[in-house]
Amino acid sequence: MTAVVFIHGTGVREPDFSALAGRFAAGLTTLREGLRIVPYYWGDKHGATLAAGGASLPPEAGTTRGLNDAPAAADTAADPIAAWVVLYADPYAELALAAAGAGPKGERPPGSVPPDQRLRADLARLAAQGDAPADELGPGLARAAADLAAQPLLGPAAETLDPPDLAVLAARALVARVIGDALDADTPLVPAGDTRDAVVGRLAEALGAPVRGTERSVRSLVLRAAGSAASRAVVRRRRALTQAAHPAAGDVLRYLSRGEGARADLRTLVAGLEAPVTLVGHSLGGIIALDTLISAPLPQVRLLVTAGSQAPFLYESGSLPRLEHPAPLPPHVPDWLNLYDPRDLLGYVGARLFPGRVTDVAVDSRQPFPAAHSAYWTNPEVYRHIVDRLP
Repeated sequence: MTAVVFIHGTGVREPDFSALAGRFAAGLTTLREGLRIVPYYWGDKHGATLAAGGASLPPEAGTTRGLNDAPAAADTAADPIAAWVVLYADPYAELALAAAGAGPKGERPPGSVPPDQRLRADLARLAAQGDAPADELGPGLARAAADLAAQPLLGPAAETLDPPDLAVLAARALVARVIGDALDADTPLVPAGDTRDAVVGRLAEALGAPVRGTERSVRSLVLRAAGSAASRAVVRRRRALTQAAHPAAGDVLRYLSRGEGARADLRTLVAGLEAPVTLVGHSLGGIIALDTLISAPLPQVRLLVTAGSQAPFLYESGSLPRLEHPAPLPPHVPDWLNLYDPRDLLGYVGARLFPGRVTDVAVDSRQPFPAAHSAYWTNPEVYRHIVDRLP
């Protein structure tokens, strides 16, 4: 029986690790029966902790102005996925833009229904269904729908948009809120872009849009929103994003300075398994796996798989603990499949550094960074590539 050892990446702790390992196991065993999935959870024992309760973090400062890291309007127009960067940061960005275009309210005829009333009712019904209508996204839909139903922006936005367009924008706001909250919580699982877009379409229909709505006008609004709201959204979440990065950065620094314990425990785990064994490592997990294989032969291991890994970069920069550039990979290191998303700024390639020893394969989650770094294990393409190469 082939054993597959799954090694998580930075910042992952329980209960997120169990959910991540379960998703990984389901993704592989759906495509190939008879696999033994062996999780390696190093975060609790070998991960970084803020031993003094975060005393090293600076106090919250006032709003910083003049950030230049937002996507330019022209760049956003060329890449519509960039709009999701803004929506994850500010789910109501599109609605705010639509509301800003509303003129002064005139007096309504007696008995007339406000144009946003139906949408608010549909959102309330959606909230009453819980998270089930978008369970692919994880928890949070019911809360997002209830909050949006009470959002004052819906009124003026409904004055400028046709009901189908407003339904689509509301659906995108709901999805962006759920995923954005997950990113703030540093979740290790983010849905791939195809799943995200399918949920948007399903929710839009539930909110009154036709099966094929007016995508062209809505997309134009998205691109304008991305250009106008990006700086404000990034500024508002700057401290939250910085704080979320601390456990991940701490894990990397701790491993690079005191990584022998993590390697020793992985060697012990693999020693108790029968061949053939495959090691699958995400992010820092891929570094741990490669480093362990370099340090001493593990004859049971026949395949190494890394996803979103910085191992090639650490090697080239002279920072990989067990191998210094330009030394070649030891002969006992097995075949290496390296999966990377072109939008994942933490994923690197290794074929040019180790000719003939590494196979780099691009996988596209259709998510912007940093969501792309957490979307590997919800991308069916990733599992197909792994299963195709399992011994």
